[in-house]
Amino acid sequence: MLVIVNGAALLGVDAYLIRIEVNIDRGIAYHLIGLPDSAIRESGYRISAALKNSGFRMPGKKITINLAPADLRKEGSAYDLPMAIGILIASGQIDSSIFDKYLMVGELSLDGGLRPVRGVLSIAIAARDHGFKGLILPISNSCEASVVNELAVLGANNLTEVVHFLQFGAGLETLTSPGPKDREDSLGEDLPDFSEVKGQETVKRCLEIAAAGGHNVLMVGPPGSGKSMLAKRLPSILPSMSNVEALEVTKIHSVAGKLTENGGVLKRRPFRSPHHSASSVALLGGGAYPLPGEISLAHNGVLFLDELPEFKKGVLEVLRQPLEERRVTISRSRAKVTYPSSFMLVASMNPSPGGSFLNENSDLSAIRSAKRYISKVSGPLLDRIDLQIEVQTVSYEKLSSDFGGESSQAIRKRVSRARIIQENRYQDAGCRNAKSLHCNAQMGVREIRRHCQIQPGARELLKQAMRSLNLSARAYDRILRVSRTIADLSQSNDIQADHIAEAIQYRSMDRLWI
Repeated sequence: MLVIVNGAALLGVDAYLIRIEVNIDRGIAYHLIGLPDSAIRESGYRISAALKNSGFRMPGKKITINLAPADLRKEGSAYDLPMAIGILIASGQIDSSIFDKYLMVGELSLDGGLRPVRGVLSIAIAARDHGFKGLILPISNSCEASVVNELAVLGANNLTEVVHFLQFGAGLETLTSPGPKDREDSLGEDLPDFSEVKGQETVKRCLEIAAAGGHNVLMVGPPGSGKSMLAKRLPSILPSMSNVEALEVTKIHSVAGKLTENGGVLKRRPFRSPHHSASSVALLGGGAYPLPGEISLAHNGVLFLDELPEFKKGVLEVLRQPLEERRVTISRSRAKVTYPSSFMLVASMNPSPGGSFLNENSDLSAIRSAKRYISKVSGPLLDRIDLQIEVQTVSYEKLSSDFGGESSQAIRKRVSRARIIQENRYQDAGCRNAKSLHCNAQMGVREIRRHCQIQPGARELLKQAMRSLNLSARAYDRILRVSRTIADLSQSNDIQADHIAEAIQYRSMDRLWI
């Protein structure tokens, strides 16, 4: 008897429908075909024990299971449940007329319990798009899947509960989408606050601009000047994610298996801070079946690289293409996947191996050593960083002062207002990629030419800066993007000369590479 049960496979951040074809015939054998990986090939042992411990039996006949389409690689343990159900129906141990109306995923333990699997959010979206009545899955994944509209999510603790539901249409609690939730204005008291940072008002202003426009930042300063402290407080001034952004981020973390059990859509923007010993695979992602790396896990959030020159040069160079294209494509012999990677790069570094800035008393040896240290960060990578700023040591008077400056909540209000201006601008202008445009840093050449017109006086100022700092065409576009963000923060429709001047000020570190 032939039975076809519905499952799903992950490829990148998307899920695809898989037909689990189970055929039972005369003979004694067990054949599993359709390009399964080791975890799937081992499923026979799990299924056999789970059936026996749940009061059923593994048929002593010839069992052939095909995972169609057969030319697509499958991996993971999410096929255990649909294969077990297919064996039970094909062998006549249970009778069900509704099993083909549901998509099923789940890993079986030896006692018949259901263990959680990764990528459930993408699978739930695929189930809805293919018109299934519902999704049957482990109960610990049900909260994650329930955020998808127009889909009944049925969480089960074990195989017995699934069988009872398929036979009698009852026994599983149906979870439906709670609907769109209002985004929280407060990010919570557990995040570090900008008011805790003494001094560094210029750097705080720079980070406010970066947060408002989604720009990349490089902070250069001696040890103990507060670079890491400032970077870790950046999430507290970032605006809340839109529903579209939150869904994108949650899908990536779900595919990577980073979501906690009973967790729904992620509300906070990601903040990833890999160690400087991280490899290029750790940043980009990879593996035999490629999983997302740090730059994709930081999508719509922040990737913080502390002590930038301490990263291997080859590792840093792999960031160049994702920074431009805002996506990363991983090619392997078994698969080729593309993950989104639209993140804010925030980096910090010392100005020299000794940690201090050079001055007029520095000898030739110290100058050469500083040049070698700085050259560990290539010019092409630096060219992709919009804002570069020096972070000076804080004086005793400021450290001992009781005044800490503005709170993160006050700064975030200005940032959120600027982001709303930007989103409305791209929607009203009817940009062809308006759905993927959330901030000024994501503008392409066409959007820059359309929305970053400057006055003749400001144009002359920019011309002089291009010549004196020997800036590239890419740096020119980035100055215009930053200027547009500064104008949005001041709620100005036009880019004024003072906006251009402030944007140029944040390219002052370019002189160290000349």
